Amino acid sequence: MNNFEQGMQRNDANFVPLTPLSFLDRIKDVYPDYEALIYQDRKYTWKQVYDRCIQFASALNKIGIAEGDVVSIMAANTPELFEAHYSVPMTGGVINTINTRLDVRTVAYILDHSDCKVFIVDRQFQKVASEALAQVDREITVIDIDDQHAGLGEIPSLGKLEYESFLLSGDKDFEWVRPKDEWQAISLSYTSGTTGNPKGVVYHHRGSYLMSMGSVSAWNMPNRLTYLYTVPMFHCNGWGYPWTLAMLHARVVFVRNIIVKDIFDLIDKYEVTHFGGAPIVLNIIANAPPEDQKLLKNKIYVMTAGAPPPSSILQKMESLGFEVMHVYGLTETYGHVTHCAWNEDWNNLSEEDRFERKSFQGVRYPHTEVVTVLNPDTFEPVPFDGETMGEIMIRGNTVMKGYYKNEEATKLSLKNGWFHSGDLAVIHPNGYIQVKDRSKDIIISGGENISSVEIENIIIKHPTVSLAAVVARPDEKWGETPCAFIELAEGQDVTEEELKTFCRQHLAGFKMPKTFIFQTLPKTSTGKIQKFELRNIVKKL
Repeated sequence: MNNFEQGMQRNDANFVPLTPLSFLDRIKDVYPDYEALIYQDRKYTWKQVYDRCIQFASALNKIGIAEGDVVSIMAANTPELFEAHYSVPMTGGVINTINTRLDVRTVAYILDHSDCKVFIVDRQFQKVASEALAQVDREITVIDIDDQHAGLGEIPSLGKLEYESFLLSGDKDFEWVRPKDEWQAISLSYTSGTTGNPKGVVYHHRGSYLMSMGSVSAWNMPNRLTYLYTVPMFHCNGWGYPWTLAMLHARVVFVRNIIVKDIFDLIDKYEVTHFGGAPIVLNIIANAPPEDQKLLKNKIYVMTAGAPPPSSILQKMESLGFEVMHVYGLTETYGHVTHCAWNEDWNNLSEEDRFERKSFQGVRYPHTEVVTVLNPDTFEPVPFDGETMGEIMIRGNTVMKGYYKNEEATKLSLKNGWFHSGDLAVIHPNGYIQVKDRSKDIIISGGENISSVEIENIIIKHPTVSLAAVVARPDEKWGETPCAFIELAEGQDVTEEELKTFCRQHLAGFKMPKTFIFQTLPKTSTGKIQKFELRNIVKKL
């Protein structure tokens, strides 16, 4: 033991496990009367939010929820889902947010696999929830969320408890449970499970705390911002923002459904400054009919994550007054871990080059130790040439603890001391990462690797196209060829030959789609295009 360790061990005075719950504990003392949550005709201050979370945590504790117990919640973006991010872990429990668009079988699997003890359900999702519960061979306590703004009319309760009355059964002076160890689980999030049963991703208090802090720095988020919650809170805990926004004593405006007119109305009414969303949300806003739009009173800062956003969408958003920052991450990394940090000298680039640069996934967040692109076979870094593809690999404190009850998958994903993203990318000479494809989405035609994302970004530049998705189609001669699925903008029309001519002007011959299919594209609840469904269509061609 050296002199810097002698007699200087950790104790309660100098070491407190990190937890994002402390943000709410602080803000209720510092800014108790500041407006916190707004949803329709409901408004709460930060002190009221704290009091409600404490009472709900107490009520959960009274029915036996304690350290390590899982409480699942299936709800829209409303105050109840926000509060659960505090009340559940305040008992020592683990919050499990369930995707509201999942099918009955998958929800049943999650409830069973997660060892869920309490299930909080918005009545809008009652049908799926009730059928899922019927497939679970044990009793789960159900708490209903009765939201009058859901427009459901009279629907019988699913459980014996209702959220508001259950909350009132808790004690107002309940002493919330701080984690004994910052490595303690705070959240359980399930992956999409498009190729089998979903995997349960476990977050710890330390990672959630650091994620919240990193977001503030990377996005230059000021205190007292007004945030429109369009990102589903079931997705990576809403990117960790239920915790981040308390730290900033922000004003949070909830939107239950993604309706473009409602988004513009709320931005106008509450002078929203920030919001986040997948590229599909940006696409809806950018292509909104004039009668649904409103002139912005101030610049709106937008964070987008998911599929690489086409530069054409970024251009449209900027023309409306939205400043978009592109980020990259995965469920397994608590959400985003890289961002396209903007350099001012890039403002002098041509318009096309500037928006192309904005679509890059960029560089690591302040809370991320290493994000790089490695050869997946040798684990050697790829050249910084913007051409050589490798796999994005990540190392840091916001990499998941692992997959719940799945040691084999955990070891595989964290092999050799790296989290393996499965995303193929290049690194440009300036060190900025650009995703080219998912490893499973790369098209190998005649021995050449073709990026489906590159083709999609070209097609979507055509003025008639709203969305594009490219997958591999089996081919006897070439092995695979690109097949393009096209969703046209409302009221637009274009022929296959016109699109082929357009693509030939921008793509090498071997990258040209050999097939064009026009249809509405299947999407997940977070706006990602479901390519596995498109592959199933291709198999039948």
